Amino acid sequence: MKRSLALLLLAVSPLLAQAADASDSQLIERAVRDYIESQHTPDPARMERALDPKLAKRTYWRAADGSEFVMNTDFDTMVKVARTYNKDGTKFPSQPRVDIKILDVDQRVATVKLTADEWIDYMHLYKNQRSEWKIVNVLWQYHDTTRQVSIKTSPPN
Repeated sequence: MKRSLALLLLAVSPLLAQAADASDSQLIERAVRDYIESQHTPDPARMERALDPKLAKRTYWRAADGSEFVMNTDFDTMVKVARTYNKDGTKFPSQPRVDIKILDVDQRVATVKLTADEWIDYMHLYKNQRSEWKIVNVLWQYHDTTRQVSIKTSPPN
């Protein structure tokens, strides 16, 4: 009897692992959807749910004087973005592009590529002690990289 039970458990364990993987994939996708959809329809609570408080979101940027630097965005700024960026409903098309590709998952860490209408985000997520997947790092750029620049303003006449 014990031998039969052991063989059954051995046979079923890969299926249980796949079920856990599917569940993790769904939770990872949910975190990424919370992140992007909270910007489509202002919802700071969804953004907060998606992000780790230590979020580091970065991109390269060219200053008005031509020098390049890494621009950083933090958790509080992203929650503010979710609250205010698309308040008037004009920042995204009526059917926004949301293409989520989970590139890799290894136990409690994951890498995801999000392609949206005007930019891409490469994300790192981790599963915290409460089994919640949180976005901790984002590296992004516009599809049109010429937009990665501050506008140079002319002095008033």
